[in-house]
Amino acid sequence: MISDRILYEDNHVIVVNKLPSELTQGDKTGDAILPDLIKSYLKEKYQKPGNVFLGVVHRLDRPTSGALVFARTSKALERLNAQFRDKETNKVYWAIVGQKPTNASGSLVHFLKKNETQNKSYVVAETTPGAKKATLHYQQIGTSERYFLLEVQLETGRHHQIRCQLANMGCIIKGDLKYGDKRSNPDGSICLHARTLSFEHPTTKERIAVTAPLPKLGIWNAFEKD
Repeated sequence: MISDRILYEDNHVIVVNKLPSELTQGDKTGDAILPDLIKSYLKEKYQKPGNVFLGVVHRLDRPTSGALVFARTSKALERLNAQFRDKETNKVYWAIVGQKPTNASGSLVHFLKKNETQNKSYVVAETTPGAKKATLHYQQIGTSERYFLLEVQLETGRHHQIRCQLANMGCIIKGDLKYGDKRSNPDGSICLHARTLSFEHPTTKERIAVTAPLPKLGIWNAFEKD
């Protein structure tokens, strides 16, 4: 139920913990999208007649889970969009990888180009037409018997950036077949989770910070204490 996954809610904003398989926006599959589920929840909870407004502020890839913020008014949408555009939010991701990074922490700077046909990004030379600079910072924060937990902070927001950059340094995200992992996760997810998100409330200006509980997939249990 959506109500069990709400991380923050008021008259202007709602933040939901997205499940691995949920769509943020429609695609060729025609599967149900998360915004429609949230609209149904709001309509029922507040007994709203007619259409319910819900603005999509940012997105997560379908196999990725974690904190997603939506706007409940057009003014909130405009102000939140500006924050995300101007990098005034703070997003931290957790990723489970099968290879220990050479350095326990560091920064990755690449130039990425999206292949539209494959819906995949590649590391390319800076001079490649259409290449976009991508920067992230990572730190190893956990270890299990076979896997390693990385905390990732984005400086830019490129297509499949974390997936592509980590794979390029040999740390493929568990379950991510598209970027080189050999085995999928049972539920079709990849072990990439938008763990924390903070932003300025669009009307009160208060700093809102949320932490998204980890997915139920067993591999995450090894890192729950972390």
